[in-house]
Amino acid sequence: MKGIVEKRAVELGEYIVLHKATVRAAAKKFGVSKSTVHKDVTKRLEQIDRQLYKKVQKVLQVNKAQRHIRGGLATKAKYERLNQQKV
Repeated sequence: MKGIVEKRAVELGEYIVLHKATVRAAAKKFGVSKSTVHKDVTKRLEQIDRQLYKKVQKVLQVNKAQRHIRGGLATKAKYERLNQQKV
């Protein structure tokens, strides 16, 4: 069982770096929870592959910095859809 968790952590890390994916996108792709992805790439990966861990952290920092922008755009799109439906 231990090897499976470690392998998953590495696969998640590689996926996030390769696709510049969010935790949510990685969770959906691998069929696990966001909490599992977060724990795998922040706690477990640091012990398994330090270089990959650093790359993942860079991607996650960019995603975190852009989160408020994506949220605002999603809200804007929602209200534009609602206005279109009324007309």
